[in-house]
Amino acid sequence: APQTPRDLMQHCCINERMVQSGKIYAWEFEQENGKFHVRVEGQMTFNTSEHVVDAALAGLGIAFLPEEEFGTHLQEGKLIRVLEEWCRPFPGYYLYYPSRKQPSP
Repeated sequence: APQTPRDLMQHCCINERMVQSGKIYAWEFEQENGKFHVRVEGQMTFNTSEHVVDAALAGLGIAFLPEEEFGTHLQEGKLIRVLEEWCRPFPGYYLYYPSRKQPSP
């Protein structure tokens, strides 16, 4: 198992292509000295997180997604977490909406 994010360069990883930009997602890590991104290599690239999870379950590489994406697979022992000390908790998404309705023209 990788001990640091830089060790990921020696492993087969499963990438995700961002739909809006078409770019490959750079994995985000954080410790006390700040945040940084790692671009990983792998033979698999998917557009949806569902396919990333399926590939990880099939043993095709290391995947990087929010923990909720892996559902019960972690609890059942089908997958394990690595580099946990490098991944800060994600507070979640926020939705915003206007305080006044703005009629369309």
